[in-house]
Amino acid sequence: MKKIVITGGAGFVGSNIAIALNCDYENCEIIAFDNLYRKGSELNVPRLELNGVEFVNGDVRNSQDLANLGKFDLMIECSAEPSVLAGKGGDTDYLIQTNLHGAINCADVCRKFDAPMIFLSTSRVYPIEPLVNCEVSEKESRFELRSSQNILGLSEHGIAEDFPMNGARSLYGGTKYAAEIMLGEYRDAFSLPIVINRCGVLAGPWQFGKADQGIAAFWIAAHCFNKPLKYIGFGGSGKQVRDMLHIDDLIRLIKLQIAEPAKFANDTYNVGGGNFSSASLLELTGLCRDVTGNRIEITPELEMRYADIPIYISDNRKITECCGWKPEKNIEIIIKDIYKWMTDTPGVNTLFKD
Repeated sequence: MKKIVITGGAGFVGSNIAIALNCDYENCEIIAFDNLYRKGSELNVPRLELNGVEFVNGDVRNSQDLANLGKFDLMIECSAEPSVLAGKGGDTDYLIQTNLHGAINCADVCRKFDAPMIFLSTSRVYPIEPLVNCEVSEKESRFELRSSQNILGLSEHGIAEDFPMNGARSLYGGTKYAAEIMLGEYRDAFSLPIVINRCGVLAGPWQFGKADQGIAAFWIAAHCFNKPLKYIGFGGSGKQVRDMLHIDDLIRLIKLQIAEPAKFANDTYNVGGGNFSSASLLELTGLCRDVTGNRIEITPELEMRYADIPIYISDNRKITECCGWKPEKNIEIIIKDIYKWMTDTPGVNTLFKD
């Protein structure tokens, strides 16, 4: 493999993948392609270049920008408007053009060069209503899935790929699911190897988190810089749960998929922290207090937020059975790694203090 293009290459996920691949694939050209739309992505450009990754300013919404890259051997499609609240204010254009049309543009250029694609989708493709109404037990610090469930694809292991897909899933989730469907059509019509990974919450150093995306970095930044937080919805208890996958664990899987894209290209896989690496907001608060030594004000807010769910845990058993991959770094390691990056890296704290 001579040339790999990573779209969204200056974002949290893309930049970490690009740098890791450039270290391991000595004779391969790694291109980070990004429009620098997201705040903080511009800080990754000198970091990419320092690590020998070529940065190209371009936009997946523009097919000519992609064509200008020239021939490549594989694409990792990380570009996205990643917020579950995106488009809720009425402006849906950037969301749809990036997440759906951008993915189609990427598939088109991959088809042109007969290049495999690894597509990073999201757990948010799963519909909201059955997740809100799933069988949960309320424990002291979290909601927990019961072992007995009446919904296909739902168990104490989490949400599996055969979970029912009918129903609303948020505008964000809808764009990613629509992209999955179109990419499935591309791989069928053109025999194009396209790997689809449905990622849970991704986390780690160099994530410039916000309240609606990148919750681990957002939560620990609030503790570092004494900024107030809220437990929103679910009685203001903070017991809603998400699994979290360390970016390093995702990169390990990406390397396996680069080596054998055809092996993974006929299915869709959940890729998350699973029960091994999960936390409620209440538990996340405890971890952040332990790491930073700070206690901050956290206000309960009873009103539910758009598209929120009580619990999401990735059932990773399909991908583990396929290739043996499973997460190795748990939520405690994630929080410690983010904290170390946040406190040791000059200039990073200015983005979180605003």
